[in-house]
Amino acid sequence: MAGKGPIVAHWEKERDWVDGACRELDAPVIISASRATDIPAFYGDWLLRRLEQGWVKWVNPFSGKPAYVSLARARLFVFWTKNPGPLMAHLDTLDRKGLNYYFQFTLNDYGADRLEPGVPPLDERIATFIALSGRIGPEKVIWRFDPLVLTDRLDETGLLEKIAAVGDRLHRHTRRLVISFADVQGYANVLRNVSQAGIRIREFDGASMERVARGIAELNRGWGLEIVTCAEGVDLSDCGIGHGRCVDDCLIDRLFGHDEALMDFLRRGGREKDKGQRKACGCIRSKDIGAYNTCPHLCAYCYANAGHAAVARAFARHRPDGGALAGD
Repeated sequence: MAGKGPIVAHWEKERDWVDGACRELDAPVIISASRATDIPAFYGDWLLRRLEQGWVKWVNPFSGKPAYVSLARARLFVFWTKNPGPLMAHLDTLDRKGLNYYFQFTLNDYGADRLEPGVPPLDERIATFIALSGRIGPEKVIWRFDPLVLTDRLDETGLLEKIAAVGDRLHRHTRRLVISFADVQGYANVLRNVSQAGIRIREFDGASMERVARGIAELNRGWGLEIVTCAEGVDLSDCGIGHGRCVDDCLIDRLFGHDEALMDFLRRGGREKDKGQRKACGCIRSKDIGAYNTCPHLCAYCYANAGHAAVARAFARHRPDGGALAGD
């Protein structure tokens, strides 16, 4: 999850004639697409058109101030998704453009818990995961069971059973599992959304975190995955679980070391922590091009959606040929 503080970017600048005026644009090398919404599931056509045009209009979710992002120097896209199926038809185009990419694929099993009302059925998502892994390789498809959620109807045992059922089907098709613990009290949107859905989420404490982590570690004896947390301060190293980086320079080195422009960016300071993310986040710098209130998955625990009505309004404003993801 993205942090709540100011979003900071330190990218090289370009000037170009875009959107009817000569403007200054950020020119990032790594693009996050996106922590704020599911671009692969809903906005793949828009992304391909933006790549053709070479720029994106991005609106800061906290200040409302617009900015312009050049895609001319982009070498890596990190895709965040719960359904990459619609984007898979465009992967050949990304390959022809010489772009690098990998997927953070959140695949939970909360269908019966009313936490993810807009995602496809579980079997369909698992089939998509396996197909994507077969297409681009298991190292480039990272499984996220994220966030881990407890409710008045879902206890630790039930949660571990869900993770086991999914992991038994996925572990041969990925190399890494990312987990985090649901944070409800820190986000007003989440509190409102779960209340409106009639869901009572129970906060994790240190003891319950450790019990669930040990349960996942025991499951992993049969899977052999690397397991890491996302933006969590808790130390789970005794369970064999480390602190992860979703935009991960070590993974980038391993997968895309052939890309000299990308490696040059890392050498010139690109390995710095992304200052726009939460304190416990380990991600290196990337530029997110998503927008809040645009994801029709409508997950109750999502900090980026203010509710069904806000999403419906923004989705109605979306134009595949628009410069910004929502509206003009």
